[in-house]
Amino acid sequence: MKLGRLTVVGVGLIGGSFALALKRAGAVERVVGLGRSRANLDRALALGVIDEIAPDAASACLGADLVLLAVPVAQTAPMLRQLAPHLPSDCVVTDGGSTKQDVVAAAQAELGARLPYFVPAHPIAGAEQSGVEAASAGLYDGRLVVTTPLPQTAASAVRMAEAAWTACGARVVQLTPQRHDEVFAAVSHLPHALAFTLVEMIAARPEAQQLFSFAGAGFRDFTRIASSSPEMWRDICIANRPALLREIEAFRAALEALAQHLRAGDAQALARLFERARDARDSWLQSMGAR
Repeated sequence: MKLGRLTVVGVGLIGGSFALALKRAGAVERVVGLGRSRANLDRALALGVIDEIAPDAASACLGADLVLLAVPVAQTAPMLRQLAPHLPSDCVVTDGGSTKQDVVAAAQAELGARLPYFVPAHPIAGAEQSGVEAASAGLYDGRLVVTTPLPQTAASAVRMAEAAWTACGARVVQLTPQRHDEVFAAVSHLPHALAFTLVEMIAARPEAQQLFSFAGAGFRDFTRIASSSPEMWRDICIANRPALLREIEAFRAALEALAQHLRAGDAQALARLFERARDARDSWLQSMGAR
């Protein structure tokens, strides 16, 4: 696969890394950037992440073979609204949003006849840093990208989008939009919400400075993802709130079970719980080759 012209809307960690990875693979000739911040786009140009800055949606779409939408999910609908009238007839659009049912709904509302050329996607390759300075050509190496094509999505569009993600070094799998949101509410959205909440809880205490001064590697590792973009995670949590609320309730029940063991002083029950969790995590790490 070789793209003549790629347009990246939102040249940050996800969009910038997509551009760099395709450049590394020799899979794109020219990358055009569109975004809210001129300073960020200027920096992307200086770093060689993009080759051209588009002043508006019409210019960004001109001659594009593929458009990557890499913006906070709440911006999906208004951005698609701007792009839709200018998309070339054979242009494929994909995205990097962490939720999919809301993104699909936005595409259905805004793309009209262009909907069959939209391939929803979610790269499982984030980091706590954001912005073009954090972009890396190797971000997607060996990582999963989930695509959630619709029944009406053109097979040729799916092939192009998935070939692009594969050229980035990723492994592509497919889910339905609903199943995607259910899965990631449990293994991504809940952990991020917990990390933000724990740090905020500690920070709100009168003795917060002292507490943080004694925090070690465990606290640092558990809360690493609380350094992620608040805007992005606000939008993700709101977009996937039904599934996330179900996971919060499940976690609340699990915490209450832990509290009951503590109230009862049941050391054996605590040990069994911790052993099951350790064994499950170790098994997961072994399956990922991450030990």
